[in-house]
Amino acid sequence: MTPPYQITPEILKLVSSISEKIGQINAKFLDKPSPQLRKENRIKTIHSSLSIEGNTLTEEQITALLENKRVIGPIKDVSEVINTIKAYDDLSSYDPYSQNSFLNAHNVLMKGLVELPGKYRAKGVGIVTGDKITHMPPPPDKVIYLMKDLFSYLKNSKEIELIKSCVFHYEMEFIHPFEDGNGRMGRLWQSLILMQSFPVFEFIPFESLISKTQREYYSALSESDKKGSSTPFIIYMLNAIDLSLNDTLSFKNRTMNSEDRIAYFSGNSTKSFTRKDYMFVFTDVSSATASRDLKLGVQMGVFEKKGDKKNTTYKLKP
Repeated sequence: MTPPYQITPEILKLVSSISEKIGQINAKFLDKPSPQLRKENRIKTIHSSLSIEGNTLTEEQITALLENKRVIGPIKDVSEVINTIKAYDDLSSYDPYSQNSFLNAHNVLMKGLVELPGKYRAKGVGIVTGDKITHMPPPPDKVIYLMKDLFSYLKNSKEIELIKSCVFHYEMEFIHPFEDGNGRMGRLWQSLILMQSFPVFEFIPFESLISKTQREYYSALSESDKKGSSTPFIIYMLNAIDLSLNDTLSFKNRTMNSEDRIAYFSGNSTKSFTRKDYMFVFTDVSSATASRDLKLGVQMGVFEKKGDKKNTTYKLKP
């Protein structure tokens, strides 16, 4: 059964904009981001996804936990961050079309935080905003069947991944299959679905925009509930993704330092190369800057230099 939604002109415009920006990213070298960008974006993703759920740890504290340093803070908040770091580290090992993977990911995210991590809920729940119940999810005996249908749609529908990821996110929130952790699972799984077609989404923190626009996020969920269609939520999420891609491209427009360029090049070169080859990858650097980078790479023990002047070549050290 296909979940109800409509492809509107606004959705088509957003899909086109997103596709164009992904093309720009892939045409450069941000499809394999520098270690600095990867780390920054992973921290933003974790901080934003958990702050939506009320986690109080700062980006600096999350950075410390990523570096295996001790952090002083509420035990629950620290555990949430450690679990989320593990879940995102394992992201590429999950199968987006498998309920078993889905449940395993929930187990990692919620271990030690709920009584039965990795298990669908066995009792009724209600979503409360203020003093009002704003959403009554389906009864627990329907959850397993609804999730089976949702995964069937995800696996078998010919719809593009950009749309399917948004539909899955909304429908999962509507079903509310877990007692807790539904929001973070929706965001995690949408990232995973997007990665199937666009690997760069592993490093794009669209959760940060959701965090900054929480009112709009919950409004889109509520409007979709009222209309019985995920269309409003699809539009909201595609806008968030489009804006996140803008941020990623603006990072490219900032000047990268020598260490970033060396790290990127060393991870994507397997043969001998010249300064000209190096400049072919980094088109915005001068020959003098390229020479300084290569000299630094030799000093750092990353590159090995052979020859002299015009006959100089480099290769990665084993």
